[in-house]
Amino acid sequence: MTSTSPKDSVQDEILTSPGEGQQFDPLEEHHLTATHTLVVENRTTLKVRKCRAAVTGGPDTGRELVSDKERLRVGAHSSNDLVLAEDRTASRHHFEIQYTERGYLLIDLNSTNGTWLDGRRVERAYLSQGSQIRAGQSVLTFAPIDEEVTVEPDREGELAGMVGQSVKMRQIFGLIRKIAPMDVSVIVQGETGTGKELVARAVHELSGRRRGPMVVLDCGAIPPNLIESELFGHEKGAFTGAVASRPGAFERAHGGTIFLDELGELRLDLQPKLLRVLENREVRRVGGNEVIEVDVRVIAATNRDLVKEIQAGNFREDLYFRLSVINIQLPALRQRREDIPHIIRKALGDPETVARHGRKKLTPAATSMLMAYSWPGNIRELMNVVSHILTFSDGEDIDVVHLPPRVQGQQKEQPLPFNEHLSFKDAKEQLLESFEREYISQVLKRCDGNISRAARESGLHRKSIERLVKKYALDAKAMKARQ
Repeated sequence: MTSTSPKDSVQDEILTSPGEGQQFDPLEEHHLTATHTLVVENRTTLKVRKCRAAVTGGPDTGRELVSDKERLRVGAHSSNDLVLAEDRTASRHHFEIQYTERGYLLIDLNSTNGTWLDGRRVERAYLSQGSQIRAGQSVLTFAPIDEEVTVEPDREGELAGMVGQSVKMRQIFGLIRKIAPMDVSVIVQGETGTGKELVARAVHELSGRRRGPMVVLDCGAIPPNLIESELFGHEKGAFTGAVASRPGAFERAHGGTIFLDELGELRLDLQPKLLRVLENREVRRVGGNEVIEVDVRVIAATNRDLVKEIQAGNFREDLYFRLSVINIQLPALRQRREDIPHIIRKALGDPETVARHGRKKLTPAATSMLMAYSWPGNIRELMNVVSHILTFSDGEDIDVVHLPPRVQGQQKEQPLPFNEHLSFKDAKEQLLESFEREYISQVLKRCDGNISRAARESGLHRKSIERLVKKYALDAKAMKARQ
């Protein structure tokens, strides 16, 4: 049996966002990590926020909408969520109800006759249980609803390319199946290499947006001066090199899903602009004046602890709230070691792999060694090891000798290359410099010279990578060219 440290213990909670009325103190971490999810005998109870808008007066009396969407539009046009088809005095898009961190907000959409709440004309006002909204000749009664949904662990143990027989992963698979049809934002958190993009793709493929596009934008891999253009697009001549107009990721994802990978890397000055896009469902290209409506579901991922980033002033609390309607925390591979043989068996059994390399299986000794390894690179590292195995094993059986040295533990036995003739301080400094140079060089080679990707995989800030590259006169571009 492999022992695990307390920090590696599996959390049983699948996090959801704080509920209505819950106060948030950025200096107190427990408020951010509060959860509505309970686990009882391997079942997860997910508290789902919904609201009901029922037409109780006027020509459309009897029409009703119950929805978990973050934004509902009401009006005469067929594109609205609740259509007042018989009310000739209602505007095409009369008003909308938007969920915010303070509750449900009623917003008039520049309607002709105005929007009235409990007898008073309003432009923006918060709703409460039983609020009466008048639009044209129609009267609507509003009510928030909280439902508890039981999420059973998935029976299959596989979902959209992910493999997991462990209870934790089957709970996550079950949760994905439940939340995918809900048109709400999701944050996926976890260490580098845990499969966050696979989760995002699974949510998209199981949602009502599956026929629409899924656009992936890596916030950490884009140069800082281009990230705004990549997100929101730009017009011709907006900046040097903008030789033509170009739609941004949100425009390209219209009708589908946008996956914002490494959201924690997004510059602080761009976060309010992203928040405005989420709230208003519209973008303005860099250098442009036209407002473009976008209909997009946002799934974000990060390997950073956003709670700590908020406390440090690096991430906006309101943006976190807006995105984390559902928060899925992926476990590290070392926290679900029982899945390792299943993942490898699935990879080795891939028809294309079998056609190229023949059938292969692990020996008990190799399996035991793979189960004992700590897997700092998680699933991504495991897949690299599978590639190593396929390269260095000829027969059907995969034994210990076919595993990489680091997995066998051989590298740990090598002595540290220090110079004992130097003082302790100088020897330590020389050893540290040697480590830094070698580590950064290897990471950059593995990442094809991409500094942003190297920063993500190493857990260092991009500026730290740039500083070390400059310090040791490394040529990242040459590393890329040699690949």
